[in-house]
Amino acid sequence: MVDSQLVLYGQTIAYTSYAIVILLLMGWFGYNVSKPGKGGLVKPAIFYTFVGFLTILGVSLHIVTYNTIPWTAIDLNRDNIQADKVFNITVENHEFTLPSDKLHIKVGEKVLFDVTSNDLTYGFGLFRQDNSMLFQMQVVPGHRNDIMWEFLFPGIYTIRSTEYSGPKGAQMILNDVVEVTK
Repeated sequence: MVDSQLVLYGQTIAYTSYAIVILLLMGWFGYNVSKPGKGGLVKPAIFYTFVGFLTILGVSLHIVTYNTIPWTAIDLNRDNIQADKVFNITVENHEFTLPSDKLHIKVGEKVLFDVTSNDLTYGFGLFRQDNSMLFQMQVVPGHRNDIMWEFLFPGIYTIRSTEYSGPKGAQMILNDVVEVTK
């Protein structure tokens, strides 16, 4: 599994480059259509060549990045994967209830976070110490809400609600409660 931060960095570079190429094409097309005098039209062959190139580039970006999404392999093979640890977490009245004060995980373990809401729709997100998100899911009452994750690196993580559940939802933060060690 690739770290989600690395995936985000790579996709930012790829899609920013793609957007810049599209903007340059639009500028080139607009300039050629609006320039005064002879030759104001863009030849259809050139225009459709660029459109074809952008289409191939865009589809290629999606194909290349498809297998880099960190949770894809676990989700696609979920029935065949046994979790090393399961943490049953309850959410009610804008509070997370954990099975223990800290959730201890070893690097390489596949962990299932099974989160149940007894009243409202909440979010469940795990955040790094630099406040970037590792993963998140929506927690809907009356439905199965779980996510499996394989931790590749040691670290300390914070749990936060990532879904609006009223003004009290902004305070749903449990600092440094997930500890991943070697």
